[in-house]
Amino acid sequence: MKKFLFSIAFLLCAVSLSAQSISKNALGLRIGDDDGFGAEINYQRATGDNNRLEFGLGFRDNDDVDGFKATVLYQWVWNIDGGFNWYAGVGGGLGVFDTPIDNETFAFAAGNIGIEYNFDIPLLLSLDFRPEIGFGDNIGDDFGFDLALGIRYQF
Repeated sequence: MKKFLFSIAFLLCAVSLSAQSISKNALGLRIGDDDGFGAEINYQRATGDNNRLEFGLGFRDNDDVDGFKATVLYQWVWNIDGGFNWYAGVGGGLGVFDTPIDNETFAFAAGNIGIEYNFDIPLLLSLDFRPEIGFGDNIGDDFGFDLALGIRYQF
């Protein structure tokens, strides 16, 4: 039993020594496509060395639908090599659609998985996948796949 506990402690120390901390703040755009929300203003705030909160506000304005969607995700970040990280997270949000026929407010749950590169300059590029399931009457009650490219300024 002592060998097992020692092995676990050693492994945790090794992982914490090889982990690269993430930027305290990052602000930018996440450009993708899910039910017409092509871009969102995005902010990431570190809550620890390898954890962060991500906040997003997406807008849509065209002839058929006007709307916005607010998203909050909690993410875990793991270093792959150098500036490469991968991350996964969970969260959700609220949205409002305004169509010529109906107005609807909806809630949704979301997951998140992606890869990012942290440059030596204050630039962070990411590619991620965010599946979402909506809870609404008509418009927001479906399953959406959101694949997006993120570009953020780190500070």
